[in-house]
Amino acid sequence: MPVLVASDLDRTLIYSSAALALTMPDARAPRLLCVEVHESKPLSFMTETAAGLLTDLGDAAVFVPTTTRTRKQYQRINLPGPAPKYAICANGGHLMVDGVSDLDWHAQVTQRLSEQCAPLDEVREQLLATADPAWVRKHRVAEDLFAYLVVERELLPEEWVKELAVWAENRGWTVSLQGRKIYAVPKPLTKSAAMHEVARRTGASLTLAAGDSLLDADLLLAADRGWRPGHGELADAEWTAPLVSALPERGVLAGERILREFLKATHTATP
Repeated sequence: MPVLVASDLDRTLIYSSAALALTMPDARAPRLLCVEVHESKPLSFMTETAAGLLTDLGDAAVFVPTTTRTRKQYQRINLPGPAPKYAICANGGHLMVDGVSDLDWHAQVTQRLSEQCAPLDEVREQLLATADPAWVRKHRVAEDLFAYLVVERELLPEEWVKELAVWAENRGWTVSLQGRKIYAVPKPLTKSAAMHEVARRTGASLTLAAGDSLLDADLLLAADRGWRPGHGELADAEWTAPLVSALPERGVLAGERILREFLKATHTATP
């Protein structure tokens, strides 16, 4: 019975140059591997050590990349190690099997959203009506499932985010601020539901998870064991749970630590 590892990607296993948090002297900085190129430019990285650990993990467990990224954004990433059979995209809206979205799963998700929360158009109209063009750089709708803004973080009023969160809560949606992006996501659209489906299909005996943001909290709570880095929304809120370990590492070195913890737990479970 395999071990299933469902891990968030951005700011958990892979990092933009702005999120690396390389605080050591330059001469002692770790060697980095580029794992994503966008518009001919390197975009996301992990340490070479982390790349080796991920390769080992792919051989030892069912590794499931678990992301809020759209399918197109996910497919830009070139992770080291065996190609994952399963991947979770759009915060659980798409379950990828050998690179193709499972249409039955997607239909189940969209049905659940239509029954349990306000429509996407209503939320998008609220974002357009209340967000100030002075600090908004882009408005985006992802996979016809949720919406997000790209903002100038230093100009973003904290009160606006709080007010949006209250407005969204009353309509069955949640708000998450991650780096320069503000996400509005339907509450029933969860990474945990998709993780449970992969666990069912694979017969996993143990589920492990990691993530840094509010949108990862349900995934961490649903897994048998979880880890969060020392940065991100969850760390800023000092969020904890009984079976979730709060790691001190920040930035790209947190990705290394998380992979070490995944491997240690996997080897313990599969002697």
